[in-house]
Amino acid sequence: MQATAQPVPRFRDEVRTTAVLAAPLVVGHVSTGLIGFVDAVLAGHHGTTTLAAVSVGTALFWLPMMIPMGTLMALPPSVSQLAGAGRHGEIGPLFRQSLWLGAGLGLLLFAFMSLAVFALEPMGIAPEIRPGAADFLRGIRWGVPALTLYYCMRYLSDGMHWTLPTMVLGFGGLLLLLPLGWVLTFGEFGFPEMGAGGLGIASAIMLWAQMLAFAAYLARSKRFASLGLFVRFFTLSNRPRWAPIRGLLATGLPIGVTVLMEGGLFIVTALLIGRLGDVPAAAHQIAINVASLCFMVPFGLAEATTVRVGHAVGQGRGSHGVRQAAFAGGVLVLATQLTGGTILLLGHDHIVALYTRDAVVAALASSLLLYAAAFQFPDGIQVLSAGALRGLKDTRVPMLLAACAYWGVGMPLGAALGLGLGWGPRGMWIGLIAGLVVASILLGMRFLRSSRDARVVTVTDGA
Repeated sequence: MQATAQPVPRFRDEVRTTAVLAAPLVVGHVSTGLIGFVDAVLAGHHGTTTLAAVSVGTALFWLPMMIPMGTLMALPPSVSQLAGAGRHGEIGPLFRQSLWLGAGLGLLLFAFMSLAVFALEPMGIAPEIRPGAADFLRGIRWGVPALTLYYCMRYLSDGMHWTLPTMVLGFGGLLLLLPLGWVLTFGEFGFPEMGAGGLGIASAIMLWAQMLAFAAYLARSKRFASLGLFVRFFTLSNRPRWAPIRGLLATGLPIGVTVLMEGGLFIVTALLIGRLGDVPAAAHQIAINVASLCFMVPFGLAEATTVRVGHAVGQGRGSHGVRQAAFAGGVLVLATQLTGGTILLLGHDHIVALYTRDAVVAALASSLLLYAAAFQFPDGIQVLSAGALRGLKDTRVPMLLAACAYWGVGMPLGAALGLGLGWGPRGMWIGLIAGLVVASILLGMRFLRSSRDARVVTVTDGA
């Protein structure tokens, strides 16, 4: 169903609209990144081994989590295209089916993480790191179902151009995690000292609190009342239906694999560095935590660009309107990446001092942040291009391009330099840079090609 073509707004207006839409997303993602910062700081002050354990545990948590997170990213462009085409009555049924999908994915991931603790020794993780990493995983796994359901709610809200809840709940989670993580990690107020395991439990509690708060907001908000998001949810009429779930999977699974290709590059790098001992693992955790925090800004802009591109498609603006929506996000991303790279170049020593008092760990982590500064531009371009392609629902070819860039170039080069030639973490980070550069070129070229013939992709609710 093609919407009546709408006029293309002026470029400056598109940039302004994207910035307003992205601002809460960026702040929300930064608050999420600060949650990782809180984990790393608490673990770092508890001890180098605890920080290394959290590094490995976090890697094993997010590696499988990339699939459901990316798969559910099919929801924002679907909702945005429906809203742009004026088909609001189809949004509620699609959202309810996404909740069934999210619940199923969450249960599968819980089972996977219950088994992941037994993989630490076969993976070659250093013996001193394994107990803490296992405790962290056993704790945080309880929050996995809450996180997948939270993604459904967040992506629905984002697709409807309402991103403020992402920001508010992101900071709410941070305010809960900080005292709770401190109490459980160090053993305050009569609680036992649990180290990395305490951080895992605190994170799981925070995830459930965020999900329940979002559900309560969507159920009571007048903004979403007309969509009937939870109408008769636990009745036979709202049972899981294969047609809409298959549609979400057809679009979302390639997104999930693409996200896994990129995120997996960083995560497997962390696991390989974990084989080198607690000092390299701790230093890498500090550097990757800072780099991840920087990444939250272009990631938020990319999600806003997904929504704007999807909206342009839904309104039938054609190639010019779609490209304008993407280029508006690109202008903002280039500005943020210049700022982030400059901060890393000039302040790397001061940033690392916030994490650890270990001079050896600090020196290595500080040097790694210079590599992080070097990949700010390619990282921003590749995530923006991927976001624009999601708005077009072009996800399968980008998945293959990402696999080529990250695992055909980045990982082999990083492993050869870091492990084969003995360059350690620095060699692995050179591989990260190479993978991101290739991805930024391939995904950017793919968007220019795909946007030549922008059209509405019909979404059905399976009713």
